[in-house]
Amino acid sequence: MITVEDLVDRENLAAFLEERLGPVDTYEVSRHEQGFSNETLFVTWGDRDLVVRRPPPGDTAETAHDVLREFEVMDALQGTDVPLPPTVAATDDADVIGCPFYVMERVPGDVLRYAEPDRFATTAGRQAISEQMVDTLARIHTVDHEAVGLGDFGHPEGFTERQVERWGEQFEWAFEETTAEREVPEIGEMGDWLAANCPEEHAHALVHGDYKLDNVIFGPGTPPEIAGVLDWEMSTLGDPLTDLGWLLFFWFDDEGSVPSILQLMGPEFLTREGYLSRAEVVERYESRTGIEIDNLTFYRVLAVYKMAALGEMFFARYLMGHSDNNFYAMMEDGVPLLAQRGVDIIEGDREL
Repeated sequence: MITVEDLVDRENLAAFLEERLGPVDTYEVSRHEQGFSNETLFVTWGDRDLVVRRPPPGDTAETAHDVLREFEVMDALQGTDVPLPPTVAATDDADVIGCPFYVMERVPGDVLRYAEPDRFATTAGRQAISEQMVDTLARIHTVDHEAVGLGDFGHPEGFTERQVERWGEQFEWAFEETTAEREVPEIGEMGDWLAANCPEEHAHALVHGDYKLDNVIFGPGTPPEIAGVLDWEMSTLGDPLTDLGWLLFFWFDDEGSVPSILQLMGPEFLTREGYLSRAEVVERYESRTGIEIDNLTFYRVLAVYKMAALGEMFFARYLMGHSDNNFYAMMEDGVPLLAQRGVDIIEGDREL
């Protein structure tokens, strides 16, 4: 089992924080247990509640878990209308805790992963949650990235084609460990279809890369209001519709649309009365961004491909002994289920 001691040198972290924030009498560190990618540590520093983000222990795919990239975009967006936790500091000095990391303020509120808070459990509250999710995504995609200093944050030309290639490479990295356990031929089918149907042109915007309901914090009050968008490690400049396809993948508007492996992540409450349907999410997004969508199937399949690649990497890390997370182990069966879902969308068996 991974412990706080596996993830941080308490004395070194205290020295780092004291240099930047001043000395305190109260200092505590605990591990957040619910993440599936980068490690999150909660830190009490005097009367301040902080969060430390660092990569997971062990070998990872080359481009995954880039916490300093996450910090860069969050720091640049401070002061825009994109809701974010305040950033504090970052370092690439591995001598502090053994790897690069960054620190931000902890934002109070609720992450809607397994259930909706009672204060939101009304038709009006659910509609507001839906609208906040779409409108915040639209704010991300319409921010002037040049003006906030993110003009060189990525290469939007050819982004979508590179996404297909990149996630294919992530599969290859994971397959070095996982193919001895089982093979998933549908992954190849999805990859070939995506390569053949990739759009030649697309809008250019700041892309979050992992935008979904449990990657935002809703503030403690009512009506529902997003207080902070989290988990920016995959952000870049690219095709904004990749974010929309990802959001739709996790947006279940009827019970039959919930993949069995994802029921463990608890988004089934989205099927309750009041939440926007997936079609309504798309309609509102188009109206808020001015982006017309005529090839949604591609982006839905790409989202499945990405989730399957993440799942395969999770399973590889489990086999390598770098994670004790039971969800990672379940990807042995979960990835084949996801891959079949992608094939079903391609064949028209999974309408929006």
